[in-house]
Order: sequence, then structure tokens, then C-alpha cells
Amino acid sequence: MSMIGLPEPPAVGASAMPPGTFDGASVFVTGGGTGLGKAIALEFARLGAAIVIASRKDEHLAAGADAIASIGAKVVTTTCDIRDHDQIAAAFDAAEAAFGLPDVLVNNAAANFPVPAEDMSPNAWRTVVDITLNGTFLCAREFGRRHLTAGTPGSIINVGASYAWTGGPGFAHSAAAKAGVKNLTETLAVEWGPYGIQVNGIVPGLFPHEDMTADIQGNLERTTDKDACQPAMRVGRRQELGWAATFLASPYARFISGHTLVVDGANWQRRSLTNPTVVTVARPDG
Repeated sequence: MSMIGLPEPPAVGASAMPPGTFDGASVFVTGGGTGLGKAIALEFARLGAAIVIASRKDEHLAAGADAIASIGAKVVTTTCDIRDHDQIAAAFDAAEAAFGLPDVLVNNAAANFPVPAEDMSPNAWRTVVDITLNGTFLCAREFGRRHLTAGTPGSIINVGASYAWTGGPGFAHSAAAKAGVKNLTETLAVEWGPYGIQVNGIVPGLFPHEDMTADIQGNLERTTDKDACQPAMRVGRRQELGWAATFLASPYARFISGHTLVVDGANWQRRSLTNPTVVTVARPDG
């Protein structure tokens, strides 16, 4: 039997939803100026949404705005550190002033870097948990409170990670935070469902892009054949993650809530017939 892998998706620019699915809607994306956040924002924009990009860095805001504007969609940017609830409130005020109350919130912003647990400083732990978990909650809370007050429906998509289930050696801070995000997704879906707010998660597999952190880029450079390391026999294409996100927030997925969708070609479920040699995180040379 020949291994052919999963078929390639349609090219960038194709949409998974009918044209105009998000006409008149606005989508608030944290960390939407780079990488996968930008890819998700672009797919909402192609379907008619106005985009609000929130980020701490001006250069990221500019990059995201240029990408959205290049396809003719409406976009505004707002500087926001999602660790600060006052900045979050101000960012949502700016979003409302531009396009009205956002219909969709994509909690994409996160922090991460590899470090053995015994070498992790208290500040490193706090920083990653504060951005990845606390920031996700604070943004969701602001979005939820505004919709609860207005009596309007809404949709939240939290970007997670597969090590929320498995743990992530070298990433104790991020794995713990992402496990919290997964649980938060399920909790808020139950609490806010009666008020018309659906809450889902989306977990990306390997989607190479130019904004990946140095440690991930280094790992990829040391992998001689990335496609052969995936059950799908290929890596993900960024638009595929965007299509999944637009579906979850669309009118066609209203009865899906409290679910975390893994988009990785089954890579995180892979098991070897024989276990590889254990390599420790802190001292791989023994």
C-alpha cells in the first residue's frame, strides 16, 4: 500500500462558508497581527466581517491591518495588554466605536518558551499563565458581560494546545495554562449558553509560518522531513485553521458549544508501535 496522506486543501482565498456569512458582523482577535491569529482573522474578513486586531506591539498591529486591508475588508487596531482588564475594556470600547459590539471573540494571544520546570523562574511562570490563561478569561469576561447586558448572542473561540490533554515536557507553564483554557471553554459554554453565547476551542497542529518562535523554528530545521513525521503526510495550511474557526462561529454551528476542535491531521493521537528512547528536557546528554 502506498502512503498518499490527506489531500491538500483548496488554495488560499477559497472559503468554507457561503460568501457573506459574516456580513455586518465584527470579529475581535487578540494577537491577530501575526501568525495563526492573522490567518484566522483573514478568513473571517473574506466572509464579510469587519476585524478588530488587538496586540501589545505596534508593528504587529500594522502587519495585521495591512493584511486585512489588502483583501478589501474593514479593519481597526487597538493596543492592548490582555493582562490588564482596564486596557481590555478600552479596547472593546474602541471596537464598539468602530463597528458596534463584536459578534465574535477569538482569544488567540498567548505566551510560551521552553524551559525545564526546575529552572523556571516564578516570573516566567506568572507571565505565561497571566497572558495565556488570565488574559483569555479577562477578554472572555469583557465580551460576555457586554453581551449579557445587551441581551445579544455571541461566539467565543479560544485557541488551545493539544498538551492541555497530554502535558508538555519543557512547557509546564504553557501546558498548565492551556489546560485551564480548555476547562474555561467548557465552563463558560454551560454558564453562558442560556444567554445565547457559545464558547468553543480550537487547537492547531503544525502550521508553519514566518512568525513562529525561535525554538519552534529550530525544531523544524532539525527535522529533515516534516511531512513524513505527520500521519497526514503533510503539515497544515494556515487557511485550514481559519476555515475551522469560521465554521465554529458561523450560523451553521450554533448547536456546537463547549467543544475543543483539534485541527492537526491526527498528529497528537499518534502512537508508536515501539517506544522511542526517553530524552530528558533538562539534560538530553544525560
